[in-house]
Amino acid sequence: MPFTLLDPTMALAMPWKNGGGTTLQLAISPAGAGLEDFAWRISSAQVAVDGAFSSFPDIDRSLTVLAGKGLCLQREDGRIETLHSGGAIAAFPGEEAIDAQLLDGPITDLNLMTRRSLWTHQVQLLKWQGTQELENDAAVLLLWNAAESAVDVNAGGAMHPLAAGNGLLIENEPGQLHLHAQRPALLYVARLNPCAP
Repeated sequence: MPFTLLDPTMALAMPWKNGGGTTLQLAISPAGAGLEDFAWRISSAQVAVDGAFSSFPDIDRSLTVLAGKGLCLQREDGRIETLHSGGAIAAFPGEEAIDAQLLDGPITDLNLMTRRSLWTHQVQLLKWQGTQELENDAAVLLLWNAAESAVDVNAGGAMHPLAAGNGLLIENEPGQLHLHAQRPALLYVARLNPCAP
């Protein structure tokens, strides 16, 4: 099916690679892959304590905060990157040693990973109210509703209601999307594409 709804309440809970917490696996390719052999993976975790990120060699990662006050990332080169709910996206190589500190209490994040030798990805934040058009030119497109109200996604000749805190995965279905939100909308848009052979 080209359209898959990603609902965290239905997701598979798994321990972090480093054992420091639990993550909800929302989608993985190929189906049935593990942490060592996936091509791409989408997950969401609640981070309740400070600590180091798991190491994922040959993986490119993007991370954003969906709920909570925020997260401070201590990068390997000494830079500090601060992520707030509904804000910036951090992109980094999975093998980089990163230490994370909570700003004020637990947060919920959205994490996207692609295997560098196989796939690439880009994530952007879309804010609007009313009707918005979006060109889907990706092999795999993720729409994640980070607002508090629903968004209607018209794609592939059908309407796909996207509830708050849910995602829609669109695979191999290029074309124009029509997005409609009656209230201010906040959508993370991720485009995943296989690397050229």
